Amino acid sequence: MDTKVIGIDLGATNIRGAVVTGSALSDIVSARIHSDGSVEDVLNDIYQVVDALVDKTIKAIGIGVPSVVDVAEGIVYDVQYIPSWVEVPLKKLMEARYHIPIFVNNDANCFAVGEYHFGKGNGAGSMIGLTIGTGLGAGVIINNKLYAGYNCGAGEFGLFNYLDNILEFYCSGSFFQNVHHLDGVKVFEDAKKGDARALELYEELGTHLGQAIKMVMYAYDPELIILGGSVPQAYDFFQKNMWKEIKTFAYTKSAERIRIEVSALQNSGILGAAALYYDAQ
Repeated sequence: MDTKVIGIDLGATNIRGAVVTGSALSDIVSARIHSDGSVEDVLNDIYQVVDALVDKTIKAIGIGVPSVVDVAEGIVYDVQYIPSWVEVPLKKLMEARYHIPIFVNNDANCFAVGEYHFGKGNGAGSMIGLTIGTGLGAGVIINNKLYAGYNCGAGEFGLFNYLDNILEFYCSGSFFQNVHHLDGVKVFEDAKKGDARALELYEELGTHLGQAIKMVMYAYDPELIILGGSVPQAYDFFQKNMWKEIKTFAYTKSAERIRIEVSALQNSGILGAAALYYDAQ
């Protein structure tokens, strides 16, 4: 694939972008986001990055945003951490400026489609990309295509009711603070040192994650689940209990066949945004 596509990752505090040719990235361009600014202020932040990357060889631009998206129209709603972005017709605005196709989607969906095209999901007909960081998000690939759902809400497993709260409360990096009032970074550092209490907490997290993965399996019966975000860095600390829980899945053969991988994709937000172009082909 020698097609050149710009991938843009819109985060909470900054925006990062690069030209993606095949799976190769150009130098990354980044800018701070005026998150408390107007719609136009944030648009100008995006334009600053895109303007530094775009030229006549660019085929399309893909953008991943932390929000719900009207995928067909490219309208983003209620963007996290950017109060002014309540309803922004991003696709329309950017196509009017750059005169090339613009693809907009939720950042968790971008993670999944990026893994499918550029990462460990390549070749899997059905897969789920689980992003486990401060929260729990997911993107769904069915029959080799991203499935965003009617309202771009497919894969919101983190909002499932679970115990006395929701899955995200127990199945994310916030688990340590939510349940035990401990700093997750410190727990991770202690676990790396072999601290018994920290390792015990990760085992507890693993049990909850195993429950979450079983829900994913019951809902979509995927071939592959890829774990991304910050929490999978500690996979060795929680995988035993996670798999122990998965083995209680009602359909034994499904539990034996499911593949779970930890993402190794660098700059997955940018690559995933660029992959929106390939998903649309």
